[in-house]
Amino acid sequence: MKVNPGDLILFCTEEGRTYLIEATAKKFQTHRDSFNLEELIGKPYGSTILGAKGTKAYALKPTVYDYLMKLKRVTQIIYPKDIGYILLRLDAGPGKTILECGTGSGSLLIAFAHAVGKDGRVISYEKEKRFQEVALENLTRFGLAERVIFKGEAQGSFDEKEEVDAVFLDLKTPWDLLKAAWQALKPGCPLGVLLPTANQVSETLKALEELPFVNTEVLEIMLRFYKTNPERLRPEDRMVAHTAYLLFSRKIKEA
Repeated sequence: MKVNPGDLILFCTEEGRTYLIEATAKKFQTHRDSFNLEELIGKPYGSTILGAKGTKAYALKPTVYDYLMKLKRVTQIIYPKDIGYILLRLDAGPGKTILECGTGSGSLLIAFAHAVGKDGRVISYEKEKRFQEVALENLTRFGLAERVIFKGEAQGSFDEKEEVDAVFLDLKTPWDLLKAAWQALKPGCPLGVLLPTANQVSETLKALEELPFVNTEVLEIMLRFYKTNPERLRPEDRMVAHTAYLLFSRKIKEA
């Protein structure tokens, strides 16, 4: 696959710094060198480019992970370590319809939109218009905007009734919308909730006991990188520990 004008590339320097940029006729300046990006147009991804001072850099094909880590943000985002697990637990895939409440900057929204494919849809509720604008900007940059339907604040309920394959809640008081989530879900389908603090988990669990949900689980995911020196393999000095609690449950029909 060749680089075309305007394509996004993951620009990787010799020392491992990465930048998500467009292939244009402009020059790109790092802290060490200046690169003429026009030299990459027409070349395959993975090509090497030399800077004015002879520094090497590489034009890599961006992955969804790269999009998420480099997107424009105005809020705290959900990170890939949690997103990957969320996608599997909610069975996000081609043709599915997923409802999320709490768009934020759109990191999870981008992952959902990528997962559901051209025939799927993501419905995203958000009360802050400026958050939606940033999320739409990110989606448009990555070519995924057509797969998303934006809606405003959920006033105690969602428009959808037994129409969606999964619901994900990322808001301060998710227990206020658990009944709405149950109503929106198709029977047997999954609910996911992101909860930054333990007291939010407790409140959500209490509210779930009053509704027809089963198979409830609460967890958190830790991530630790390793130094890539084959002679001195050891963990990095810092790790990505707690970001949030994740809660998952499944809708059943009322008895």
